[in-house]
Amino acid sequence: MIGIDSIGTRTVPGPLTEPLKFGVYTGVELELQTDDAVPAAARIGLEPPRFCGQCGRRMVVQIVPDGWGARCSRHGTVDSVEFGRR
Repeated sequence: MIGIDSIGTRTVPGPLTEPLKFGVYTGVELELQTDDAVPAAARIGLEPPRFCGQCGRRMVVQIVPDGWGARCSRHGTVDSVEFGRR
């Protein structure tokens, strides 16, 4: 949900902020996504998220030697450091 923080700045949930509405590996609404839709490599943690969990749009993903970064045009950026995966 979009809101206003204490200093008057517009806040938007990040691409992987819970609760997610879309599958981050498929882009399909979570209510419609089947368990086998998620690739095996993603299930064991070898793939970065490819889709925004808020809007289902394809994210721009950059793979680096020690992790990854992803950017949604509507919901901002997320980095593997935030999840302790670097």
